[in-house]
Amino acid sequence: MAKPPITAAEPPSRPVNERVTSWAALRRGTPVIIETRGVSRLYPGVVALDNVDYRVYRNQVNVLIGENGAGKSTMMKMLAGVETPTSGLILLDGETVSLGSTQQAEKLGISIIFQELNLFPNMTVMDNIFIGNEFFQHGLINVEYQYQLAKALLDRLELDIDPMTPLDELAIGHQQLVEIARALSKDTRVLIMDEPTSALSQSEVKILFNVIGQLKHRGVTIIYISHRLEELMAIGDHITVFRDGKFVDERAVAQASIPWIISSMVGEKAKHFDYCPAVKGEEVLRAQGLTMLHQNGGYALNDVNLTLQRGEVVGVYGLLGAGRTELFKTLLGLLKQDAGEITLSGRRVEQCSFRHRLERGMALVPEDRQAEGLVQLLSIKANMTLSSLCSKRFWQTLLPIRAEKESGSVRQMIDKLAIKVSDVDLSVTSLSGGNQQKVVLGKALMTQPLVVFLDEPTRGIDVGAKTDVYHLIGAMAQQGLAVMFSSSELDEVMQLADRVIVMADGKITADLPRAGIDRETLIRASTPHD
Repeated sequence: MAKPPITAAEPPSRPVNERVTSWAALRRGTPVIIETRGVSRLYPGVVALDNVDYRVYRNQVNVLIGENGAGKSTMMKMLAGVETPTSGLILLDGETVSLGSTQQAEKLGISIIFQELNLFPNMTVMDNIFIGNEFFQHGLINVEYQYQLAKALLDRLELDIDPMTPLDELAIGHQQLVEIARALSKDTRVLIMDEPTSALSQSEVKILFNVIGQLKHRGVTIIYISHRLEELMAIGDHITVFRDGKFVDERAVAQASIPWIISSMVGEKAKHFDYCPAVKGEEVLRAQGLTMLHQNGGYALNDVNLTLQRGEVVGVYGLLGAGRTELFKTLLGLLKQDAGEITLSGRRVEQCSFRHRLERGMALVPEDRQAEGLVQLLSIKANMTLSSLCSKRFWQTLLPIRAEKESGSVRQMIDKLAIKVSDVDLSVTSLSGGNQQKVVLGKALMTQPLVVFLDEPTRGIDVGAKTDVYHLIGAMAQQGLAVMFSSSELDEVMQLADRVIVMADGKITADLPRAGIDRETLIRASTPHD
């Protein structure tokens, strides 16, 4: 069925109570568009924000940075109407506003792209873009118009997919772009982006930056949160630093530097990581001819051969869709290979279940912590010990879980990973995104594995916590564990790995020792070739 083109004609209407005011008439002379005065947000046992005065500058990219738990996401949730302040005021164009819901915030022109995907996997891409923001004609949703508008938004993001595609058929990076398309579909004058590039490839990040430039040109103010410091320096106009729930400092990006950012973020807690190779032991893992077909044709994995030794840290680099996640899940038994052999400590395991591989010494930290790493309804303690139940560390047959031993082990792991938590019995959703990621790391390590697979382990983690993870990876190798991690950050791969495997189109295109690694070689090997 042919779809009508989008023209300059009046689009189908939204319900009257959802129309957005023309913001050009409301602009003031002040450069500050949003301001908070003395804003605090208290949770049971936690002060997320403490008397914060924060300013957002009009028609600029306002970078907000701080360690995990610094209060960044909490502040954004209040500006977007998801949370309300315990005390203090929020001002928009100099006037006090009450943001009691996301609908109220959107009516005032404030939209948010959340750090964790806020989408519906059982719905189409088009329905996700317009849900709660539909276009109506004669009392009915105008599907044809929405289809054309969704296609235009996706084309703007250079995402070549049909708007009628079910969302759950897309990779997580493409789902992130759908989230961005949804924000762009609204009448937005302040757009909050909380870690928008955490799941995007380098090419997709460039597209996003171009879109941000277009939005600025159209008079949209951006609030941008990221832990990638070079990215912030490239895209930002103004930078604000939070630490431990408090405002620390602000300045123009042109007057800032990465050392100043790090010092402001971590204070006296600044840490550094120095590469120190561990003694290599015997081979612990081998994969030969590992092959897996996509359901729609083509290869997810194409004749993959690799080995891994005790004490070795192997980085896996590749673009989105290269096969890194499929490789890890196939080695763990979460995906079934069509051909190939997997040997763990001299024993064939390709026919074993995930549980048996877990018991024999494999562990995975998945890329998508919300969908695959955590059980949202459980406590921090229950999440951390969930995988360890297979090993009977905390229970014996027909006997209840030994709560004292369980709590002691959890507390040790929390201290080891520097997780900011006041009570292990709180819901895991009470933690910041970065601290949730550390819980997933702790869950894997508490199984006492021989081989650890880390799929984008520093995604959504601040610079201080990244260093903690780097040290943890080094410590695991020093203890004789075999570690394989994937990363989209070239510098991270080059800094951590003893050896780097590069993947493209499901194949291993390079297997390089540390001495043979350079940026140009990695980028060239990661580019798919016919």
